[in-house]
Amino acid sequence: MPEYLAPGVYVEEVSFRSKSIEGVSTTTTAFIGPTRYGPVDLTPDVVTGLTEFERIYGDRQQIVFGGSPQHNFMWHAVRQFFENGGKRLYVSRVYSTYLALSEPEITSPLSPLSGSIFPAGYASAPSVAPLMVVARFPGAGGNLQVRITLIGGPNVFSVEGARNVVRGVVDNDVVLVGDNTTASAAGNLYLVERYINAGAIQYRFRQGATTTELQSLASNTSVRVITATVTVTPPDPLVPSFVYDRLALDPRHRRNGADDSLATQFALEQPSLGRARTIPIVMFTSAFSDGLALAAQVFSLRPSIATSLVNEKSSDAARSYDFGLTGGSDGALPEVGEYEGVGGDPDSKVKTGLKALEDIDEISIVAAPGSTFNHQTRQPQSLAIINAVIAHATTMRYRIAVIDSGDGQSIADVRAMRGKLDTTYAAFYYPWITIVDPVTLQEIDIPPSGSVTGIYARNDINRGVSKAPANEVVETAVSLELILNKAQQDILNPLGVNCFRFFEGRGYRLWGARTASSDPEWKYVNLRRYFAYLEHSIDKGTQWAVFESNGPRLWSNIRITISDFLFNEWTNGALLGDRPEKAYFVKCDRSTMTQNDLDNGRLVALVGVAALRPAEFVIIRIGQFTADQKV
Repeated sequence: MPEYLAPGVYVEEVSFRSKSIEGVSTTTTAFIGPTRYGPVDLTPDVVTGLTEFERIYGDRQQIVFGGSPQHNFMWHAVRQFFENGGKRLYVSRVYSTYLALSEPEITSPLSPLSGSIFPAGYASAPSVAPLMVVARFPGAGGNLQVRITLIGGPNVFSVEGARNVVRGVVDNDVVLVGDNTTASAAGNLYLVERYINAGAIQYRFRQGATTTELQSLASNTSVRVITATVTVTPPDPLVPSFVYDRLALDPRHRRNGADDSLATQFALEQPSLGRARTIPIVMFTSAFSDGLALAAQVFSLRPSIATSLVNEKSSDAARSYDFGLTGGSDGALPEVGEYEGVGGDPDSKVKTGLKALEDIDEISIVAAPGSTFNHQTRQPQSLAIINAVIAHATTMRYRIAVIDSGDGQSIADVRAMRGKLDTTYAAFYYPWITIVDPVTLQEIDIPPSGSVTGIYARNDINRGVSKAPANEVVETAVSLELILNKAQQDILNPLGVNCFRFFEGRGYRLWGARTASSDPEWKYVNLRRYFAYLEHSIDKGTQWAVFESNGPRLWSNIRITISDFLFNEWTNGALLGDRPEKAYFVKCDRSTMTQNDLDNGRLVALVGVAALRPAEFVIIRIGQFTADQKV
């Protein structure tokens, strides 16, 4: 109770309504598997489109494991997911021989300084190591093309009365000071230094230990601020380039209170996870004492750049130095250890594989596209990965695993594979789907999990999670690896193998909605997912009750809160029953709790719902009867 100590009017806020429960998302999906590029040990971030995926995790080109190329199943799965209605996706990349970021895999040292090729007036070549540029992450997708373009800004020097003035410069700007009356390459590189003299702001130009005062410059002087634009181009020409515009050369440079130099933009350690995921290269500039040494390095690599900087009509190509990163490898085929990942060590924040997905609460679907490729020849490894994904979904409780069959499997093969699984937290799909590969322009077979997870999302958005995600068209499919008939599905469906079928005039459809469980109570996918939705929503929506006084008032609030949520589910058609009391019940009183429960701080509520099951078998009986027969 609030304190009332002094006389006065006290206005207080009170609540006359119960707490509400908001339904959680059921469409957020996670994929785990190898990609061409991208982070391995960073917390995955949500991806909302294929283009966004490509900018972080690389292009569509084939992946080469130990010299053996295979289709980029992860890229195809992401494409199928979004084409079939998916909206939000997390990707956990696995890499078999991942190197720590302190040991970059892809390196391309630029040529070291040679001779004394500097703009006129520069004292001597600094003794520095070559500029080192590396890919931030391992993988063949890190064989990037990099262009460093130096830009000479407009002349910022002018004479106002008896004073020399420069406009728009800040401390540690690298400037090229030359003669404004000629297009000669002659010029001096300086660092701008700002200071206060007799209460007035003054500028001078520093070059090593030598300084030149602004007022000592001739009236025909030109002062141009030198910046760098870095363009990083992925190997796939269909993936747009990364462009980082007008970066300062000196690592100490700041504008508007923020670091904006090459060293900061491409530093190994980034200030946010978003930058760490999306900036594709690392540039080591610590060997350069200042921005002058870095500019001199680029000039030495291509001396004509110095001339082009003072020519306002010069092209970007004339002021650029281009090079390529080489040595990127896709490593070996990831095994179950990479999929399981590492994490949970209190001395390390690094998490990989499935461990990296454990901290993302909103995920409700998980799949490992491509993990069952070549299943018949690598069954132990393939089954181990499947079991790891199922164990992850079971541990997280509110998730379901979408399991792919192996490629090229016969009916007997898929029966044997399915027979090794028994879980309510997974669903098994067969056969693989045939699409036109945009890389080879040939028909290829891809695992069905990408399409299935997209169909889950589309079904939930259009109809709701209580409706079975089946009898849905598979977008972009041109055929199936094996066209099944009814007799073949009669064998597979009772085993919990969800099949894709072709129907004349109705296209290619997902024609099954069973879990991989032997428990008839949890036979259907929509039932498992709907209960996960209810449980997760109630879990999150009743957190306010923790540490409240455990008495009749709290019990009543809990009953009303959950009942209101279930009433909304019933009105939306998700529960069976013509009246609410037939559709659900909520009990939370002394009949659900013993004195021992109360003494140990436990509140126990009992909730029952009459969930809908799919009309898997539609039976219409037709018979003859005579006109005078009574029905």
